[in-house]
Amino acid sequence: MTRNETGDNWYRSAVTYQLYIRSFADSDGDGLGDITGIRSRLPYLAALGVDAVWINPWYPSPQADGGYDVADYRDVHAPFGDLDQAKALIREAHAVGLKVLLDIVPNHTSDEHPWFAAALAGEPGARERYIFRPGTGDDGELPPNDWQSVFGGSAWQRVAGSADWYLHLFDVRQPDLNWDNPQVRAEFESVLRFWFDLGADGFRIDVAHGLIKDPALPNLNLPESELLDRVRGAGHPYWDRPGVLEVWQEWRRVGDSYDPPRVFVAEAWVESSARLAEYLRPERLHTAFDFELMRARWSARELRDTARASLEAHDSVGAPVMWTLSNHDVTRHVTRLGRAQRRTGAQADAHSWPEGPSDLELGTRRARAAILYVLALPGGVYLYQGEELGLPEIEDLPDELLQDPTWQRSGHTQRGRDGCRVPIPWARSGPSFGFGDGEGWLPQPPSWGELSVEAEQGDPGSMLSLYRQALRVRRELPQLGAGGGPLVWTGEEDQVLGLTRGQGFICMLNTGEVAVPLPPGRVVLSSLSVDGGLLPPDAAAWIVTG
Repeated sequence: MTRNETGDNWYRSAVTYQLYIRSFADSDGDGLGDITGIRSRLPYLAALGVDAVWINPWYPSPQADGGYDVADYRDVHAPFGDLDQAKALIREAHAVGLKVLLDIVPNHTSDEHPWFAAALAGEPGARERYIFRPGTGDDGELPPNDWQSVFGGSAWQRVAGSADWYLHLFDVRQPDLNWDNPQVRAEFESVLRFWFDLGADGFRIDVAHGLIKDPALPNLNLPESELLDRVRGAGHPYWDRPGVLEVWQEWRRVGDSYDPPRVFVAEAWVESSARLAEYLRPERLHTAFDFELMRARWSARELRDTARASLEAHDSVGAPVMWTLSNHDVTRHVTRLGRAQRRTGAQADAHSWPEGPSDLELGTRRARAAILYVLALPGGVYLYQGEELGLPEIEDLPDELLQDPTWQRSGHTQRGRDGCRVPIPWARSGPSFGFGDGEGWLPQPPSWGELSVEAEQGDPGSMLSLYRQALRVRRELPQLGAGGGPLVWTGEEDQVLGLTRGQGFICMLNTGEVAVPLPPGRVVLSSLSVDGGLLPPDAAAWIVTG
């Protein structure tokens, strides 16, 4: 753990590495990553310097949405491994000092879950676990209301041979659960205990702002462009309803019943940092991803103001901020940061902006600077696999290989998230650059051999070397981490950002177009060379004084 936060508070300053299991390491040559592949790479993760791993869903699933369509919450998807391998992974991760967070999907199940099969079969009480409603129109041929799926199209699917429809805010194969049903709540508390008893240290909660729906199912009556807006504020009929906070209070009691307590991190797209803080009061969830910094443009003023607002909101409830730059749902930040930094709408988020061509050399410079800025802030940090290699988004995958349900449901107008899920490269050569013995489930570009672990680990100027150094220095310096010194912003400039942590640590970030003088002190780490005492454009540095 980082030196200032240990024991039960480990999560407050931890650096957690997200493992998208399908794309991390393939041990058996079937093109999919698996648990044995993760186990083989635990030494790499320990050497990188992270404190924990978060593993995307590994449960049995038809994989209609990359495993977020769960058919059985108490087992492992056979191509990934089995329960014995899962137990071994948790045990071996703990042995090298890594905590293990799993992913839980409470908003919906797979349509192959036994509960949904029972609902379609008409078993007594089974449909009450989901959200079924009669259709409208003369023969029930129209959906119950105008709600739209996040992946495109109507959020309702008609049951064959019936006038009834079921709600699916995501893919048609992901029916939404009814969280007003006590059986649903009891089942998920049981699932939590199942994995906690096997040694899991916590859970990342998928769609934590969802779950509770207005039982009246009112029409949204919004233009199509606004139907999927996730941050409209209070009163939305299915996002961020007050009742969802009661669920998290119940889950917190489950986590706190263990010694040491198990922890939660929420994926919650809400109106503001202040609203997110309501999820993080002491009796609710421990942490949530901060997506505000991910959505900020490359501007010192915006990056400073965004972080300041997030820190103030979290401080108001005594919670640490969980910073992140990329994940499996958004365009990789090397590509985002290489584009013109403009918003495409008042509520645009990292799923949709910026657009246009990307200067990957520029994006890489900015990504190097961004990680030093993020690691200098109080709180925890989540890394997405491959960002430590500087991987870009792959935006020219062949159409016929795209698997994200967004591609199909949007009528082939939205390519979806596959471009950030391409298997990561481990070796300079080979059919999948060391990901496995054969081709991966998505193809890697030829240039990725030079972005592989093998290529970068011996290069002191590589992205991988920068990440390793940054995590080592962050661990060593008492001023950093959640338990480190207080943060003070050193100015309000538009293009240059400065902050201090405790006594004798300064982080500077230059988002402008000209080099700027560094303050007096010893540069312990910089994203680019700082010869002559000048910080170049699109660069950051850590300075120790005294």
